[in-house]
Amino acid sequence: MDTADVEAVWRIESARIVATLTRFTGDFGLAEDAAQEAVAQALVSWPLAPPASPAGWLMATARRRAIDTIRRRAALQDRYALLAADSIDPAVNSTADSAVDADPDRIDDDVLALMFISCHPVLSPEARVALTLRVVGGLSSEEIARAFLVPVPTVQARITRGKKTIAAAGVPFELPPAAERRERLGGVLSVLYVIFTEGSTATSGDRLLRPDVAYEALRLIRTLAALQPDEPEVHGLLALCELTAARFPARTGPDGSPVLLDEQHRRLWDFSAIRRGLAALARASVRGLGPYGLQAAIAAAHASAPSVEATDWDRIVVLYEALGRVAPSPVVELNRAVAVAMASGPEQALAIVDELVAADRLPGSHLVPTVRGELLARLGRRPEARAELELAARLCANQRERSVLLRKAAALS
Repeated sequence: MDTADVEAVWRIESARIVATLTRFTGDFGLAEDAAQEAVAQALVSWPLAPPASPAGWLMATARRRAIDTIRRRAALQDRYALLAADSIDPAVNSTADSAVDADPDRIDDDVLALMFISCHPVLSPEARVALTLRVVGGLSSEEIARAFLVPVPTVQARITRGKKTIAAAGVPFELPPAAERRERLGGVLSVLYVIFTEGSTATSGDRLLRPDVAYEALRLIRTLAALQPDEPEVHGLLALCELTAARFPARTGPDGSPVLLDEQHRRLWDFSAIRRGLAALARASVRGLGPYGLQAAIAAAHASAPSVEATDWDRIVVLYEALGRVAPSPVVELNRAVAVAMASGPEQALAIVDELVAADRLPGSHLVPTVRGELLARLGRRPEARAELELAARLCANQRERSVLLRKAAALS
C-alpha cells in the first residue's frame, strides 16, 4: 500500500475515527491529534506490512496513541484505566473492524455531534469551517486553503486555535439540545456544503470528482435532515446535493477526463437521486426558499431539461438574481453571467464578468478567466480568449480541469 491508499482510507474513515475517539476520551483535541499520529504511522508502516483491516488498524493505533497521551497526564489516570480496559492491539486485524462497526447508528450520532462541536458558537466562523473540514471532512490544510483562497498557515492557525478554544471552553461531546442546534445550524450547513463541493469538483489533484468526499457529506446531510425535519434550508441543501450528485455518472469519461454539460449523456444521470432531490426541494419550498433552496431550484432546472438548449435559462437567470439578493457573492455573479450568456448572449454576460475583474472580486481564482475566455471565444475574439484560457490553466490546481482549459486554448490558436 502506498501514500494514496493511506489517504483514501483516511478520507473515508477520518470522521468516524475522530468521533469515536472523542466519545471515548471526552477530549476533542486529543482525539484529532491521536488520529493524525496514527495516519503518520500508517504512511511508514503500511508500505512494509499492509494491514488486513486498514480502518481497524487506524482506529486501534489512534486509540493506543490516545492512551499513551492520557498515561502521561497524571490527573487522568482513571480515564486511562477505562480506555485500557477495552483497547485493541493493532496487530489483531481480525477483530479491529468490530470495534469500528459495532454500532453504526451510534457512529452516525457521533459524527453529527462532532460536527456540532466543530461549529460551536465559541469559535469564529472561519475556525468552525476550517476545523470541521479538517476533522470531520478529512480535508488537508492545503485543500481548505484553496477552497477559501487563504494562505495555508492561516488555515493551520485557525485549526490549532479552534481546538484550543474548544478545550478551554470545556465543550462536551454530545448532540446539543434542539434550541442550540438551530443556533449552530448555519455553520453546520456551510461546512457540509463546502465538503460536498470539494467532492463534486476537486480543487486539486488528478481527479475531477472525489465521490467519497461528496457522498460522506450527503450522508451527513441526510442524517441532519432526519434530526431537523422542520428546517427548510436543511432540505434545501439536501436537494442541492442530491441533484448535483445525480450528474456524477455523466461528468467524467472512462479515463476520468471531464465531460462538459453540453456533451453529457443525460441517460447516465441518476434519476433516483433526481427524484430524491426534487422531493427535498418541495419540502424546502414550504416556507420559501433560502440560499441553498435557490441553488437547488437552479439545479432542478438543469435536471429537468432534456438538453442544454432546451433548458429554461431565463428562469435560471431570475433564480441567480434572487440568490444574489439573499446571499451576494462574486461566485453567484459569475454563475449569473454564464446563465445570462445562454439566455441573452455573450456580450451582456461579458459586461458582468468585466465588472468582477475591475473590482478584483476573485483574485487568484481560475474561474473568472475561464468564463471570460469562453465568452470572448463566442464573440470571435480568439487571441484574447486564448490568453484568458491559458491564464485560467495556470491558476487551476486540478489537473483534469487544467487539461480541458489547455485543450480549449489550443483550439483557438
